Amino acid sequence: MDDELKPTSPPGRADPPDRGGSRVVERVITPQAVMEGAGVRLMRSIATPTLDYVDPFLLFDHFGSDEPTDYLAGFPWHPHRGIETVTYMLAGEVDHRDSIGNAGRIGPGDVQWMTAGGGIMHEEMPQPGPDRRMGGFQLWVNLPAELKMSRPRYQDVGAAQIPEVRRDDGALIRVVAGEVDGVRGAVREIYADPEYLDVALPAGGSFVQPVPRGHTALAYVFVGEGRFGVAGDLGYRGELDGVLLPAPRMAVFGDGDVVRVVADTSPVRFLLVSGKPLGEPIARYGPFVMNTRDEIRLALRDLQDDTFVWRDDPAWERSRRTWSPGTASR
Repeated sequence: MDDELKPTSPPGRADPPDRGGSRVVERVITPQAVMEGAGVRLMRSIATPTLDYVDPFLLFDHFGSDEPTDYLAGFPWHPHRGIETVTYMLAGEVDHRDSIGNAGRIGPGDVQWMTAGGGIMHEEMPQPGPDRRMGGFQLWVNLPAELKMSRPRYQDVGAAQIPEVRRDDGALIRVVAGEVDGVRGAVREIYADPEYLDVALPAGGSFVQPVPRGHTALAYVFVGEGRFGVAGDLGYRGELDGVLLPAPRMAVFGDGDVVRVVADTSPVRFLLVSGKPLGEPIARYGPFVMNTRDEIRLALRDLQDDTFVWRDDPAWERSRRTWSPGTASR
């Protein structure tokens, strides 16, 4: 169920009060159960009939089960073009390999930030942890036209490499990408200038994080509940109290300068993700996200002709792009 949340003025006031740059929750998304790959059960918040995409974010999945039949079939050999995929593990492990010679395993607390660029084939095969549990998230981030046919690359980051910030009130923030209290995240040099934070608040705790105005901002609650979109002036009640979100829910924020979250009587753990919108046309078909339908057709033809995987050939790259900023879409 998708709830449109529009601030309303309290009795006796014609206009809502000044929120001091705080971002309000504009939409609440309840994840939908889906099955992907060879039979993996997921909860999906972005890339559904309810929420197609939120520029630059194209897909968000939450996978988690202690029943191996829900995930062991995995994601056998499949292609990607024109996007980045971000996998963040909470439990269990995933074995991966690809068409350009990369292979490895990611486990609890690890992150894999893969730039598919001009074309890659890969597989991701989940493995249970000691308690049979598997859990984590996958996010798809769009690439601008100028990078859609770029060289694929990986940033594999182990749990020990992800910096943590502990605040005096008990808040714990793992900084995957972006910056918190002067601590920079482990993943860098990403076009969308993303922020990817894993935030845990104790009961009674609060969290305030600057987010550049104009950037898209999302929060995904996966443990407990908290109030999201709280304003700075806590002396006024009403819409400034924010929206109470229990797990699992996604909040889509409106524009502003900061995100504020409060945990009242129970702890809450959530992801805060933000990034710079691209503002470009989107054509998508399964694992391909390009700018035009012609580019999608070229990707499908490349698969048929065994010419899909990226190659260091400027002519090959140019022939697969039909749109760029400043030109008309065909």
